[in-house]
Amino acid sequence: MALEREPGGGRAHAAAVVGHPHQRTTASLGLDGDGAGPGVEGVVHELLDHRGRPLDHLARRDLVDHVGQQDRDHGLHGPCVSQVCRSPGELRYKRDMPSSATISGRVVAVTGACTYLGGELLRRLDEDPHYARVLALDIRPPALTPGGKVEFVKIDLTQPTVDGELATLLEKNHVDTLVHGAFLSHPTHASEWAHELEDVGTMHVLNACAGVEPRRLVLISTTLVYGAHPKNPNYLTEEADLEGHRDSRFVNDKVRAEKQVQRFAREHPGVEVCVLRFAPILGPTASNMYTRFFSRLLAPVMMGHDPLMQFVHEQDAAHALELAVKGRATGAFNIVGKGVLPYTTVLALLGRVPLPMPQLVARQLSKVLWATQLVGSPPSFLDFLLYLCVADGARARRDLGFAPRLSIKRTILDFLGVAPEDGATDVARAQA
Repeated sequence: MALEREPGGGRAHAAAVVGHPHQRTTASLGLDGDGAGPGVEGVVHELLDHRGRPLDHLARRDLVDHVGQQDRDHGLHGPCVSQVCRSPGELRYKRDMPSSATISGRVVAVTGACTYLGGELLRRLDEDPHYARVLALDIRPPALTPGGKVEFVKIDLTQPTVDGELATLLEKNHVDTLVHGAFLSHPTHASEWAHELEDVGTMHVLNACAGVEPRRLVLISTTLVYGAHPKNPNYLTEEADLEGHRDSRFVNDKVRAEKQVQRFAREHPGVEVCVLRFAPILGPTASNMYTRFFSRLLAPVMMGHDPLMQFVHEQDAAHALELAVKGRATGAFNIVGKGVLPYTTVLALLGRVPLPMPQLVARQLSKVLWATQLVGSPPSFLDFLLYLCVADGARARRDLGFAPRLSIKRTILDFLGVAPEDGATDVARAQA
């Protein structure tokens, strides 16, 4: 993941498929991440209304017509039997099954190639003989050994004309599967730039896919899109509403990206759409909001609250993504680890010092620390220390074939760098 410095801060943060927040031109337009409104944001959502039709307004009708006819001639999108979700607006679900066609010679493109999951997927596909080429799409080349099948292509999803560039790339390289993972792993103070990357950037990706339909589209998302709310059930299934958080643009931009993908799936049934909602990822190399939060010695505890917490090991997460790319399962899937633990128990395993405080005091203190960039978690994160946000992974086990191999305790200890107590081989490190 490409490292950038936040304006006015000393901590480096990771950026995927983006330019520096002060090098962009569109971010200065001041897009509001909290809903459609007048001005530029209204234009953005008006563009979404035209995504299902040929992109005449972007002067690519000839390309769209040509590729659409080419897809029909070659029969790239055969019929499939799907089970429609009960909830309106949800994706269509299909059990993973072997393809009747050979998968040798497949071409995969990955946005957010410099993220942890993007880089791990590139490494695994590079070693898989079934894939002829893998396109790494980012603003900087990923850290991989040269000489393999991975090809770097510089793509900046914050640029206003990138959808045409991406459509040409997909058509020219006969891309079979597009993995969209250009999302920030932690909040940033450059919220307008983050909005352009995640919300508007997803619009650009889907515009390109509407014109040049790949066989498969995989979206990398997070269980944070459900939000932490007092009425949440013990386990959230994939049919649960994506509530997000009223004060978190970090979460809400991902909610909007998912809703765009849901709409795309309805309008383009010929494309196999798969969404992976990952629980917070922990491990020895992953870097995100949770790994930074748990790296601090002191941890706030809301008085009277001790919610269950859920994680997934970085190697289990990478394995789930690989299954989604190789398989044919469609719909949304919660990718979660094995087991849950109360928040205070997690702190005890980590050796962190709990700091009990009233909610009002915690929020005011968090606002000051976030505004001065002394901590990497915004005040909205406190809700995840108050209420449940635990997802049910049964569908991923049943339809995707994913079963986590490492327990939550083993995941936490591996995050700390503690070797297994029984002297057995550390599966996570052996696969790294």
